Amino acid sequence: MKRSRPRSRAHSLKGRALVALLVMAGAVAIALTMPIRLGLDLRGGTQIVLETKSTETTKADREATDRTVEVLRGRIDALGVAEPTIVRSGDSRVVVELPGVQDPKKAADVLGRTAQLTVHSVLGPAEAEGETEGEAATKDDTKTDGAGTDGAKAPSGTDGERVLPDESGMSLRLKEASLTGQDVKGADALFDQQGGAGWLVTVDFKDAGSDRWAKVTGEAACHPAGDPQRRVAIVLDNKIISSPQVDPSVSCGAGIAGGSTQITGSFDDAEARDLALLIKGGALPVPVETIEQRTIGATLGDEAISAGALAAVIGTALTGLFIIFVYRLMGALATVALLCYGLISYAALAAIGATLTLPGLAGFVLAIGMAVDANVLVFERAREEQASRTRPSTRSSLTAGFRSAFSAIADSNITTLIAAALLFFLASGPVKGFGVTLGIGVLASMVSALVITRVLAEFAASRPAVFRRPHITGISTTGPVRDALLRRDPFLMRRPRRWLAASAIVLVVAGSGILVRGLNFGIEFTGGRLLEYSTATQVDADRARDALADAGFPRAVVQSSGDSDLSVRTEELTNTEADTVTKTIGELGGETEKVRDELIGPSLGEELRTDALIALGLALAAQLMYLAVRFRLLFGTAAVGALAHDVVILVGVFAWLGKPIDGVFLAALLTVIGYSVNDSVVLFDRIRELLGGKDRKQSFARLTNQAILQTLPRTVNTGMGAVLILASLAVLADDSLTDFALALLIGVGVGTYSSVFTASPLAIEMYDRGSGTRPARRKGRNAEKKEKTEKTEKEVPASRTERQEAL
Repeated sequence: MKRSRPRSRAHSLKGRALVALLVMAGAVAIALTMPIRLGLDLRGGTQIVLETKSTETTKADREATDRTVEVLRGRIDALGVAEPTIVRSGDSRVVVELPGVQDPKKAADVLGRTAQLTVHSVLGPAEAEGETEGEAATKDDTKTDGAGTDGAKAPSGTDGERVLPDESGMSLRLKEASLTGQDVKGADALFDQQGGAGWLVTVDFKDAGSDRWAKVTGEAACHPAGDPQRRVAIVLDNKIISSPQVDPSVSCGAGIAGGSTQITGSFDDAEARDLALLIKGGALPVPVETIEQRTIGATLGDEAISAGALAAVIGTALTGLFIIFVYRLMGALATVALLCYGLISYAALAAIGATLTLPGLAGFVLAIGMAVDANVLVFERAREEQASRTRPSTRSSLTAGFRSAFSAIADSNITTLIAAALLFFLASGPVKGFGVTLGIGVLASMVSALVITRVLAEFAASRPAVFRRPHITGISTTGPVRDALLRRDPFLMRRPRRWLAASAIVLVVAGSGILVRGLNFGIEFTGGRLLEYSTATQVDADRARDALADAGFPRAVVQSSGDSDLSVRTEELTNTEADTVTKTIGELGGETEKVRDELIGPSLGEELRTDALIALGLALAAQLMYLAVRFRLLFGTAAVGALAHDVVILVGVFAWLGKPIDGVFLAALLTVIGYSVNDSVVLFDRIRELLGGKDRKQSFARLTNQAILQTLPRTVNTGMGAVLILASLAVLADDSLTDFALALLIGVGVGTYSSVFTASPLAIEMYDRGSGTRPARRKGRNAEKKEKTEKTEKEVPASRTERQEAL
């Protein structure tokens, strides 16, 4: 038995090493062969200008154009384009900016299709061929707008007939629409391997649509096989795309149950996917026409990008040096594992076609700093095992450290993955993209810490040179922070209500900024003004940004547009301010002509904001449920309470400072939420462990205090890793990242504080109220004080004679 344990350890180490090598080999291959797509701020992209057109039933006004923006956003998400910009310009134009699109013409075609889907019963073949060219066209124009528009009902009170050619060219008379795009629940492109039909599109109907589909197919089934009236026509944008016969197995009046159908045809994979996304995305409320398509430059200059990259490199290097300073050899190996984490995350983002923006790059670098957390958890637990003298070697201490830290690592990462999944499936736009990036970062950090770090650490710890010199590992001592805490042993949770009162005061002071000063929403939320100029000489976008910043417009978004045009996007301007912008551009480009001056809508529209809030609310509820199952309901409630505390303080501080609430701040806020939950989960995991250990008879407040002292070194070291990167971004990066770094610095500080001094006291108060132990706790505190006094009196005799007798 003694020989089998080293052998099994060697086998497990080899297995993990093989997994690590395979993962790294795959990551290197992807990184070398699949370049990552850069966003509009780093590289620019394609700009498509669409104009909405009125019909006889629907006017192309501002409201209809806003609805068009939301439908287009869904189509762009389905196209796989991440981080687009979509804004309403004026009352009837939509400006779409797409980063890194390989086929702009295809994107314009997909965006420009109205996608009005209808389903009709077939009345029979048309009596005259000429009807398809004359009467059919007239009937289509006058009667299909109501039925074909997504969300509109089929006309009633008229026969509603129309004539359209089927797939073979034969003209069919169609009854009024029985179903429209409003009845569609979803659509997917599939390849039929068994039936040999090739690529097809499955369409699922909603409940009411399912009943109407059964009625249409049931009426068609009453006609004999081969009769044209046994067919059902599926029409997209006034064109029959499929008109199959109802199968002979379907009985008259019963119809096809299940609420789904298949659209077959001579589709290739791209055509089937495009058709599915058009049907699933819904119809445009009004037709659109592409009036302009051109290439645009990056919204950030080369200097800003270089400064951000330099800050990221310096911040990462400082974090690595800090970890090496604290944990020595193990810290150096963890730094290597973190570099592997960065490569794995990069490869994963490239593999799924994600778009990297400058805030995304900063968040990616910050994730490297936060990925330190799992390594710090393991090393601190290994230090505890080594200090307890129950482990004979450094390697056995490391093994115990990985085993003890696994539950905290798993729980904190699972709660984050739950949030990431809900943001991905329920939100849209940049919030959905954040969910993808967050999920990839969490999975990569687990691989880095639990596989790569463990392989490197256990291999190094088993070397004879390291075995003889355990002090170089960095885990042979408990560290200065833990030593200081053990010497002083402060009872921080003696009066939890005082900490809650302090948190409430900070909350009220920060939160009052929202009421007193209000929130300064950025262009993404409020919209603004779009000015476009044609200059005699080409103007460098960097020079224009600097000049506009000096003129009082530091938040202006400047892009090169086409060959020699320049576009400026700002918040709402007065005519005097607009003239100042024009004068500034004219001083740089000579003779200047203003070719466009329009009000633009928000790029983060109301529907997107609503979806994001719903997704975030459900994510918090799901995290609460998970924590309630894994821990206790009071722990989950305390963690969510501390999270709300952090969010209000961060938003309130930005309100007091007058900082913009924009897309960059939104990314920072979502990052802070994940950080806050992680801190609380690590602390509550230790409380759970103590509740099941030998000290479980102590008061809950004392156990919570003990857990705080034991996890505080991890909290300090993890926080320092994140702060070093954020400080580098705040000091060295461009102004565009300063607010991002500031928001995260505030969030990290407040999150660290709240996990200890908000979540913990809140859990103590709820525990006492639930168990009714407050009088008992007071009594226990008095007994503890009395026992301490008696012990002191016994240890220190009052007189010299007593002291001599004691000696």
